[in-house]
Amino acid sequence: MMRNDNCMFIGLTGGIGSGKSTVTSYLKSKDYIVIDADVLSKTVVEPGEKAYFDIVAEFGESILNGDGSINRKQLGDIIFQDEVQRKKLNEIVHPEVRRLMMELLHEFSFHNSIVFADIPLLIESDLMSTFDAIWLVYAAEDICLERIMKRDGISREDALLRIRAQMAIDEKKIVSDLILYNTADVEFLFRQIDEALILSINK
Repeated sequence: MMRNDNCMFIGLTGGIGSGKSTVTSYLKSKDYIVIDADVLSKTVVEPGEKAYFDIVAEFGESILNGDGSINRKQLGDIIFQDEVQRKKLNEIVHPEVRRLMMELLHEFSFHNSIVFADIPLLIESDLMSTFDAIWLVYAAEDICLERIMKRDGISREDALLRIRAQMAIDEKKIVSDLILYNTADVEFLFRQIDEALILSINK
């Protein structure tokens, strides 16, 4: 598939609770395209899609809602506590998300100077080579814990399970091109984004 080489692909990642949604909302407010892998992951598991049938075959019909759609919370409870099951799900969903994401990246590349992709498991999924730069939204674990507990209304133990299900954010720092520190007020985060955008545009 052809790509416009004048367009920069930037992969945006972070840990759960690090604040990627705040960054993507800000980028969208400045009219940048942000492809959301979480949205794509929901799209590819809709009834009738290949991944949908593969998931039902692997995990059984007990994970389905009354209307036949996948109960994401029930499936999430299974995979967050079982690494083997999580790996099975990722092997089903990730290739389909990657296919759809590549189609969108190339489509948008012909009309934009920068296209972002928000991918929580970007590094774990070995997608780094797809992008010209990796931006990491960073927050310390204790901050992420508080955000997850407040956002999802879950216990500290459950929040820790979700954090530990991902690669440690400090390990992600090592392989990222740019770190956006979301540890202070939001204006500090926005200033970092603005500075990074200027640098990227002038490359």
